Amino acid sequence: MIVYLPNPEISIPALSSMIQLTINGQPQQFEAPINVTQLIDHLSLHGKRFAIECNGEIIPRSRFSEQILAHGDQLEVVVAVGGG
Repeated sequence: MIVYLPNPEISIPALSSMIQLTINGQPQQFEAPINVTQLIDHLSLHGKRFAIECNGEIIPRSRFSEQILAHGDQLEVVVAVGGG
């Protein structure tokens, strides 16, 4: 019988439920899974006029709750500012 012992010099990365998103050029960590609606809550965008782009594509508001964000996604959040 052969017994394999773990090699203490080899590290195995722990499975993590954290993902990194880049939002307007800034890396941020979140617990996975997270959808766009949850991101909006986190960014306190309710009641504001905004658009969210994920990896170069605008996300329609009708898909916010179903659009799951993944590790490494690049997001741009643009908030409209009124004035005259």
